[in-house]
Order: sequence, then structure tokens, then C-alpha cells
Amino acid sequence: MILTLNGEKKDIQDNLTVEGLLRNMEIEPARVAVEVNLNIIKKNDFHTCVLKDGDKVEIVNFVGGG
Repeated sequence: MILTLNGEKKDIQDNLTVEGLLRNMEIEPARVAVEVNLNIIKKNDFHTCVLKDGDKVEIVNFVGGG
């Protein structure tokens, strides 16, 4: 299926969850915020939120600093 991921079209496997997408991208779920179709997904829901063809996903990394 095709997603728009951070503004770019990406072809990913069907029935992938947010957690699965992050794992495939080697991204630590605890360090990001994820939005699907303008809705923020709670971390507790990463494993149950199944992505669908045409979804728009934004992944934002938290960066520490001082």
C-alpha cells in the first residue's frame, strides 16, 4: 500500500501498525510522536493502530538539548 510519510510517498506492506512501521524504520517508539491523518496517536495505541492505503503519517523525533 502507499502512505504519505513525512510528505513523501512510500510503498509499505499491508496491515502494518504504527509500531510495525517504526520498527521497520528502526525508530525507537519512546522518542517520537506520530500523527495519522491529522490525529495524534497515543503511544499505548501504536500496536493497535493499523495503517491503511492512502494514510498520511507524520513522525516527529524528540531532540534533547540545552
